Amino acid sequence: MAENLLNFDAQQLTDWFAKQGEKPFRARQVQRWIHRVGEPDFAAMTDIAASLREKLQQQACVTAPTVQREEISTDGTRKWLLNVGTGNAIEAVYIPEAERGTLCVSTQAGCALDCSFCSTGKQGFNRNLSVAEIVGQLWWANREIGKDANGNWPISNVVFMGMGEPLLNFNNTVSALRLMLDDNAYGLSRRRVTVSTSGIVPAMDRLREECPVALAVSLHAPNDALRDVLVPVNQKYPLRELLAACNRYLENAPRDFITFEYVMLAGVNDSEKQARELVSLVRDVPCKFNLIPFNPIPQAPYQRSSAEAIRRFRDVLMQADIVTTIRKTRGDDIAGACGQLAGQVLDKTKRTRTAIGTGL
Repeated sequence: MAENLLNFDAQQLTDWFAKQGEKPFRARQVQRWIHRVGEPDFAAMTDIAASLREKLQQQACVTAPTVQREEISTDGTRKWLLNVGTGNAIEAVYIPEAERGTLCVSTQAGCALDCSFCSTGKQGFNRNLSVAEIVGQLWWANREIGKDANGNWPISNVVFMGMGEPLLNFNNTVSALRLMLDDNAYGLSRRRVTVSTSGIVPAMDRLREECPVALAVSLHAPNDALRDVLVPVNQKYPLRELLAACNRYLENAPRDFITFEYVMLAGVNDSEKQARELVSLVRDVPCKFNLIPFNPIPQAPYQRSSAEAIRRFRDVLMQADIVTTIRKTRGDDIAGACGQLAGQVLDKTKRTRTAIGTGL
């Protein structure tokens, strides 16, 4: 079977080339062709010896997930349903803005964490994505959208906020991160690549040591009792342990703050009293808050907080000198907004009886 070279970060690709009797500079050449140029055809890699090109055509391939469906929002957001085989499909979302282009990538087919407000979590978990399936979302999206007039790829920022918990697919997530940061591949800044986690404390510590990038933590509650319900992994890694891990992460982080994500649920976690409780909770953690208006999904018994409730909540935080933004909802008309990604997953956890589609 041909080896999919999208699965390898720089060191892994060098090791694979060494097994083929090739020198390290050949791996760097091929990596640039694959990721910087976006070329999947070895025959087109013109500065590589013809004999090596022929060998690669026989032994290797460059294969990203294939697109099953695409939908484009009225605000320009694009969502792709990508086939990853064995009955599973994942979703990736591209969000264009004036100064940047952001790609939201998935790391798992489904999610095992079952956060009560998230569509992905309601369909169970099938498997981790490979490196090729993770970085392949970026590789494919760049090629699909195309370079700008200056020859630059459109995607300047990547957020690991799609389907799945990135830190429960640690090794493949880190290999994908290394490719995204590598100047011979995508050359993205550590400050422009964000991993979002529900709070897998041991993996947060590993990420700090192995590949620190910007970190976002899905907080969503000001106390353990409520967070146990909204984010069940809190029962294993409660807030005290999570916030301590956040402070440890900042020792190596490319930014001097943690972003806390907080979905706004009417009558559940959006009172001014809870905002004051939140201020007390995070007082020792350099942070900013991103308040996320809840995007309704059929499986969750919640409603979006009113605009006024969100503003009042924000004001409490800002009066405590905590930088707080209200996320502009993008792509909700195509179910591409935060918490809405569903894809199609054959659930091995058996929390659901059938695969849940996106309705694209």
